[in-house]
Amino acid sequence: MSKSANEKTEKPSRLSAKMQRGNLFSEKCPSREVLKHVTSRWGVLLLVALLGGTHRFSDLRRKVNGISEKMLAQTLQWLEADGFVERISYPVVPPHVEYTLTPMGRAVGQRVESLADWIEGNLPKIMAAQRAGADAR
Repeated sequence: MSKSANEKTEKPSRLSAKMQRGNLFSEKCPSREVLKHVTSRWGVLLLVALLGGTHRFSDLRRKVNGISEKMLAQTLQWLEADGFVERISYPVVPPHVEYTLTPMGRAVGQRVESLADWIEGNLPKIMAAQRAGADAR
């Protein structure tokens, strides 16, 4: 049997598959919290914004229109705790703090950017489906 045919027929054992992937469908799985941080409205927008480079807090607040100062601080803290964002504080007066993506943050940022790009590219179809659904009600 050729290698490619053999690969198609072999399936990883259930245990090894579970060991490689968290149990996202379990309510107690820690990956759910990370997923919530990454895929929240503000998480997605901040990750995509930071793909463009290092930003100060005020720059991010201006760039991500509509985010409150509280939600910006909270979301940055979540993303930092998850290892996606690095907070760099310079010991100067007035305080100077910058935020940048870690390598892991860049990887997840590129993935959510792909999702955001797909949504924007398909927005006319999505909006048509929404209108059709509203008309049907």
